[in-house]
Amino acid sequence: MRAHPQITGLLGGSFNPAHGGHRRITLFAAAALGLDETWWLVSPGNPLKPKADMAPLAARLRSARAKARRAAIIPTAIEQQLGTRYTVDTLAALVRRYPARRFVWLMGADNLADFHRWKDWRRIARTMPIAVIARPGYDAKAMTSPAMAWLRRSLVSAASFRKRGQWSAPALVLLRFDPDHRSATAIRRAHAGWAEALLGPDGAAPVRDRLTFRKVRPEEDA
Repeated sequence: MRAHPQITGLLGGSFNPAHGGHRRITLFAAAALGLDETWWLVSPGNPLKPKADMAPLAARLRSARAKARRAAIIPTAIEQQLGTRYTVDTLAALVRRYPARRFVWLMGADNLADFHRWKDWRRIARTMPIAVIARPGYDAKAMTSPAMAWLRRSLVSAASFRKRGQWSAPALVLLRFDPDHRSATAIRRAHAGWAEALLGPDGAAPVRDRLTFRKVRPEEDA
């Protein structure tokens, strides 16, 4: 019997494609917060990002699986099975589906800067603790954002968070991190055909999801 509930980090994003920076910040956050594992929620489609430059879900999920190897990271396309489009609905569904787990939402400082524009962002904050990872060029904007003004009274340290059980949502943990300048945008510019190369000649083959075991085909993301 576990002495504590399993603590699972959730990092959402397009992963278009996944890269070493995603892995590095995930492992850093896991160590800082004492996470048992982290799920990468590979989004079927981000409402805040244009679709024109978005690779098929199968390619993005496959790139995430490649970067997550040999780590306590599980890439998943569970949002497609849940049928959720917005983070607030996804997190509510995960809490209902996995009641024995304690979840932590992970996001970069760039997301905190615009968090007040997310659908029902206060409800997200009340659903589970949030850990914000510093990101070059965004810290000042994040610290002066409307969401930060509301969340400031809920600040907790990473050390107290690791004690497991001495916090409840809303709770905000700020994590300082050495700058990592890698970006999916730069990778796409340098390797325009990365998705096709990753999928190869069997581009229509299904991708097996470790959480849902639902087969995801590239054409489903068209």
